[in-house]
Amino acid sequence: MNPMLEGMLETALYVRDLDEAEAFYESVLGLEKITRAANRHVFFRCGPGVLLIFNPEETVKPPAPDALQVPPHGTTGGGHACFRVSGRNIDAMAERLRAAGVAIESEVHWPNGGRSIYFRDPAGNSLECAEAKIWGIEQDI
Repeated sequence: MNPMLEGMLETALYVRDLDEAEAFYESVLGLEKITRAANRHVFFRCGPGVLLIFNPEETVKPPAPDALQVPPHGTTGGGHACFRVSGRNIDAMAERLRAAGVAIESEVHWPNGGRSIYFRDPAGNSLECAEAKIWGIEQDI
């Protein structure tokens, strides 16, 4: 796991190309894959949390009678996830992204002193790396 990504602050994401997403989240962000279920989902460990990547075309289907009874769900359009990153690691994370050819769309210095960087995954989801203090959360975990 990438030690600069200390955890998830927000959400599950939906992508139509799980192979592309799996490669991005493993190789670019350095997350540890937990499991993949065919073309339905791929799950990653991120700090103490889990990032769920679903294919919306598969998650809208009702579960098979012998499967876990997770109700159909999904969304269309880009989502958002925010990775918890310490202030001392935000610049290093931005460099890692740029080295992988990922553009930083925006850098925000919040009024409370916290900082965020924004970028996109291959599916167009808006991703953010932020200091936890943007939400008034103690930085060190």
